[in-house]
Amino acid sequence: MTNPAAATPAPRIRVLSSVDDAHVRQLADVLVDCVEGGASVSFMLPLTRERALAFWRHVAEGVASGERALLVAEDAQGIVGTVQLVLAQPENQPHRAEVSKMLVHRRARRRGIGALLMQAAEQLAREYAKTLLVLDTSSAEAERLYARLGWTRVGVVPGYALLPGGEPCDTTYFYRALAPQAQ
Repeated sequence: MTNPAAATPAPRIRVLSSVDDAHVRQLADVLVDCVEGGASVSFMLPLTRERALAFWRHVAEGVASGERALLVAEDAQGIVGTVQLVLAQPENQPHRAEVSKMLVHRRARRRGIGALLMQAAEQLAREYAKTLLVLDTSSAEAERLYARLGWTRVGVVPGYALLPGGEPCDTTYFYRALAPQAQ
């Protein structure tokens, strides 16, 4: 008997240097799916498609201006995951970036996509000469992923955010020190 997951080709991870309308629509699909699935990623239910599209258009502006980098995971059906590096930081913190909105569509979970996105984000951060990454999460599943990837848990802020349905949730902060890119 063969494992169907093993027959599924690995998703392609790439950096979007520009974000077009097709990307925005697919990214909005991922965001809506994650929020409808209970992810605490700054949005409340119901998350309209228009609001999700507006969010990704704003992200596209940040990509165009160089304030953020956007990575996507794609399979045969299109974008199934994404993560951002917020590169624009205060002038006394040029060495760090913030990891934001690591999202994987529910149809593509349990395939290692989150790990692939995070590894690619770390490599991209090195290319930008970043030596420190920070992130926050409200997901126990994501906490396990970050710990597995070598991130250091800093602490928990109780009741920091709300889940999409309005229930309070704790937020856990992590950091990852990166070795500088070899010259």
